[in-house]
Parts: sequence; C-alpha cells; structure tokens
Amino acid sequence: MLSQTTEYALRAMACLAYAPDELTPTPRLAEQTLVPPNYLAKVLQSLAQADLITGRRGVGGGYRLARPADEITLLDVVNAIDPVDPIESCPLGLPNHGTNLCALHTCVDRAARQFIESFKGVKLSDLVADSGGNRPLCDTELAKKLSLTVDGRSAGGGS
Repeated sequence: MLSQTTEYALRAMACLAYAPDELTPTPRLAEQTLVPPNYLAKVLQSLAQADLITGRRGVGGGYRLARPADEITLLDVVNAIDPVDPIESCPLGLPNHGTNLCALHTCVDRAARQFIESFKGVKLSDLVADSGGNRPLCDTELAKKLSLTVDGRSAGGGS
C-alpha cells in the first residue's frame, strides 16, 4: 500500500522521534532503520524540504525533527513523499463524470479518505509513547541478531 520510499521515511521519522533533541547522523539512522544510506539521504532531503526535519552538515552533524513529535502526523510524513489526496473529480477527465464518480473511483476515493483520516490521527509522539516495550523500526540490536544487511553490509557495521 505504501511505497518503499514512504516506508523508509516513516522509519526515519519514528527513530528521530526517539531522540528529538539530538542530531542523528545519516549513517547511524540508516543502521537503525535498515535503510540503504544513499537512499536514506534522498529521503531525508525530501523530509527536510517538507520542513519536517532539519539538518546540519559536517562533523557532529545529522538530522532532527523540525518541530515536536506531537505536532507531526504520519500523514505529514506520507504527504512529504507520496501525497495522498481524495478524488474530487473524475481522474480520467471525462466531461460527463465531473464530480459524479464512477463506482471504481468512488471506492478509491473512500479508501483514500479513510487512509487520510487514519494517518492524520496518529502523531509521531504516539509511536514513541505506545511502543509496548518495542521500539518500532529502530531496533539495531535485533537487526544484528538477525544478521540483516543494509546496502550489502551487516546492519551492525561489520562484515
């Protein structure tokens, strides 16, 4: 349902929400989220352009949330990468349809609106507060145990 890029963005934002006052370097964020570093850099650029994160280059640099986690919804993150919009009029531009959507586009519109409402109702702070003992998407130790890899390297940086 979500693109891989959007999934990566959600992972990165969730991890940044755990350390909102720290600058997290891209390599560490890539390790924590199991996202290839070069791909993650592009995702982070999109998030920065959407004013969801801020970054600083160089030694001691990295990224952090641009505003508190309770002011950023999952929908904000999704829309920074792959915007989701309801269907206001016929996507095919058929003149006799206008705002009178066919059955297919009515169904797609309904799903988009449900998705929007669902993701609009979840803030990054909710992910951090409701971890149930698990840190979603940011478990580097688990990744090491599972010997998962990132960009051909061990997730733990070895190999």
